[in-house]
Parts: sequence; C-alpha cells; structure tokens
Amino acid sequence: MSARIRVLGAGVAGLAAALELARAGARVEVIERSEAPGRQAAGWFAGGMLAPHCERVHAKPLVAELGRQAPDWWRAQVPATVRAGTLVVAAPRDRAELDPYLQRGDGGSALDEAGVAALEPELAGRFRHGVFFADEAHVDPRLALPALAERLAERDVAIRYGCDADSLADDGGIVLDCRGYGARAAVPELRGVRGEMLLLESRELHFSRPIRLLHARGMVYLVPRGEGLYMLGGTAIESDDAGPIRARAAMELLNGAWALHPALAEARIVELGVGIRPALPDNLPRLWQRDGRWHLNGLFRHGFLLAPAMAKQAVASLLGREA
Repeated sequence: MSARIRVLGAGVAGLAAALELARAGARVEVIERSEAPGRQAAGWFAGGMLAPHCERVHAKPLVAELGRQAPDWWRAQVPATVRAGTLVVAAPRDRAELDPYLQRGDGGSALDEAGVAALEPELAGRFRHGVFFADEAHVDPRLALPALAERLAERDVAIRYGCDADSLADDGGIVLDCRGYGARAAVPELRGVRGEMLLLESRELHFSRPIRLLHARGMVYLVPRGEGLYMLGGTAIESDDAGPIRARAAMELLNGAWALHPALAEARIVELGVGIRPALPDNLPRLWQRDGRWHLNGLFRHGFLLAPAMAKQAVASLLGREA
C-alpha cells in the first residue's frame, strides 16, 4: 500500500515536495491556510533566480551543490523557464567587488566592456567589466507556483485551501511541514529575513537575463519577467516584519536601478512587495523529524534554487527511495 503524506504549506517548498512524493507513488494532499494560491507564499515576491554558481560567492558550498539541478528541474515543470545565464556588473569604482565572483563563482567568465555590451546591448558603454555565468537560469514565480499546482492536479493531488493544519484530525499518515516562517511555533529556532521588491514596467529598455549590480554596500538585481516587466530586489533584513516596504529600501533599490541604467528612472512602479524568508541558524536548508512530524524548512533566500533538491531528499527520507 502506498504511503499517505500530508504536506503542510503550498509555497515553493511544499508544492515541489508534494510533486516529487506523488511521482514516487505516495498518496499526497496539500494543506494551505490561505484562502487562495499565490500571494500567501514568500516565493510570490522572489526573484526566481536559479543561480548556483553566483551563490557560491556568499552562500555556503552546500547551497551551490544542491542548486545545480534546479535549472533542469524547473525547465521540466515550467517550459517558460529562461536559461540565458546571469550577468554581474560593477561601476569602475567598485571593480574589486567583481573579484570574488571570478575567484569563487565557479565557472564565471570575465567580460570587458565589449563583452558586456554583446550580452546586453542596453548596457553598451556603461560598464567596463563584468562576469557572466552562462549556465544559470531564471523562472517567474508567478508562473512557477501555478504550474506546480497544475502538475499536482494532473496526479489527482488535492490542495486544500483555507484549511488550518492544526485543526485537522490525525489520519495516521506522514506529515511533512513545509510552511516556511509560518512553522515558527513548531520550529522556534527559525527566524525571518525580510526581502523587499519592486515590480517595474519599462517599454524603453530590453534586458534578457538577470543582472546583478555590485556596489560597496551590497547588490541590487534586476530580473526580466517579460512584456516589459522587471523585478527589482536585493534587500535582506533580519526582521519578521511583513509590513509595507520601507521608504529607505525603495530609495536604495531605485538608486540601484538608476545606476544600472538611467532610463529605469522613467519606469513605472507596478507593484511593491515584501516577503519573509525562513532561515535556520546556519542559513542552510534542512529536512528533519521532530515530535512525530517531518519538517522541510530553512530555504532562506534560495527557495526556487533549493526546492527541487530538498523535495528529492524528502522522497529518500520519507519513502526510502530515490526520486
């Protein structure tokens, strides 16, 4: 008889785990507290960058190792996943900020001014140096999450919205808690990391891939969403405040956009948003058991990058077989 598994949470971690478990033959249901899909998940406001090589610079090596399979996995679920690489640039005064990407970035190619312009003609004459990671990809979370729900529906996996998991009777099956920061009552060591974003619309410019602009205070990134839309982000604040975006964060992000290309100052701000990323003390993802329940959590800033590998770990641990 196939295992019965109740997955808590319909964010990227929960949906990916549910899909891999269902593929492995388990009878799966997904429980989601919110009344409808989408905006309840931190992933709704994510960049969707599948950039394992870039992440080697600042994240621990395990993040890159787990993330290597993400571009292919997402392309199989969401055909609109774009594999055009990641471009990292810096102004001349910040040239040294590029060095870690060449030294630790795993496969990055150094670019001169002509090389940057060849990849992104809009940046011609603006940056003398860059680093390009050709194998990386990006996916629009607002396409990806519904796509996973569709894949689950094809396998007759129900997603029960508007349902409080703590009020459900124990059905004797396995419980896998993937609620992210929503699981903090059961996982007290979890902390929230606030990320803020702007969705811009510019018909004047055309960028083909995620671009990371480095500066002495950090980084901003611009991710194309298609049809003239771009997601602008880069903040990571130790806070679980899910309130509206702060004026300072919006100004810092917009200043970064202007530094990338002045024409972005004329872009329309379509949306401002905040997501709370779930992080464990070591900033690494983990799958473990506690009090009779499995937990998959701690994906931090890397939800879309790490969800496929962690979902396959769930199959191996909960069902005792390879995904």
